[in-house]
Amino acid sequence: MICQHLKESGDPAPLSAYEDGCPQCVAGGFDDWVHLRTCLTCGLTACCDSSPRRHMSAHHAESGHPVMRSFEPGETWRWCFDDELLG
Repeated sequence: MICQHLKESGDPAPLSAYEDGCPQCVAGGFDDWVHLRTCLTCGLTACCDSSPRRHMSAHHAESGHPVMRSFEPGETWRWCFDDELLG
């Protein structure tokens, strides 16, 4: 099953390079993020829910942007926060 958010999600260029890590963690002096995700509404790259600060989930809570994708090399899956569906 695919929700409307996943069907309509774009794929903007990420706002940071993979090597840079999670911009919010780096700004706070942390380097312990696990994986990176990219918001498909605005291109923000942030750390995943397995990371201590869960910046991508916080971004969704603050912005309401519904879909993110994995920013890990070789991964193309997407996640809709609103409908809790993998796409």
